[in-house]
Amino acid sequence: MELTAAAAWLNTTFAGFDVAVATGVHKLYDLAPGFFTPFMEFISIFGKGGICLIILSLALTFFKKTRRYGTAMSIGLLIAFLFVNVFLKVVIARPRPYLDQNSVFYQFWTLVGQHTESDKSFPSGHVNATFATMVPLFVLGDKRKSWLALLFGFLMCVSRIYLCVHFASDVLGGVITGTVGGLLGVAIAAKIPEKWYAWEYGRKAGRHERVQVR
Repeated sequence: MELTAAAAWLNTTFAGFDVAVATGVHKLYDLAPGFFTPFMEFISIFGKGGICLIILSLALTFFKKTRRYGTAMSIGLLIAFLFVNVFLKVVIARPRPYLDQNSVFYQFWTLVGQHTESDKSFPSGHVNATFATMVPLFVLGDKRKSWLALLFGFLMCVSRIYLCVHFASDVLGGVITGTVGGLLGVAIAAKIPEKWYAWEYGRKAGRHERVQVR
């Protein structure tokens, strides 16, 4: 399989890092394959196609109390999706780790269920979408609780490496692009007029004023 220059550079530069992280993560399989494999599969479901994260973002946008979160998440997700899925994955075109049957990744992959993905590997779309939505939740939320958003992001990272559908460097790339997208979402959402976040109150106030006039 002929590699692009970018994919070849990633494979060479991060070879040791990718193998070391994958080996470390797969110690979880040795500890309890019956628990960790279905758990990692379950976590990955929430990043599949970004559907669950899109629904969550739109749902939060619908309600006045959470509209600021949902707006920032939706914008961040859109930016991150376009940059990764439309541009980076296409240009870099890095093959999935399990495609090399002579690698340690293929050995791990056969143990955990042989999950496959249809697109290219770098960066991780699951992780990119997760951080694009979880970073705004963390930044805008109460830090006593919002740290759970980053915990979910961390679990998504581990799940993609555990299932051997991504190299660790793919996941790192997804963290970076998703975080940038999420922070841009927060910055852009802050520029939106306040009436967008208070439109429900304004509608009620307007209705009250009409009643008073009558």
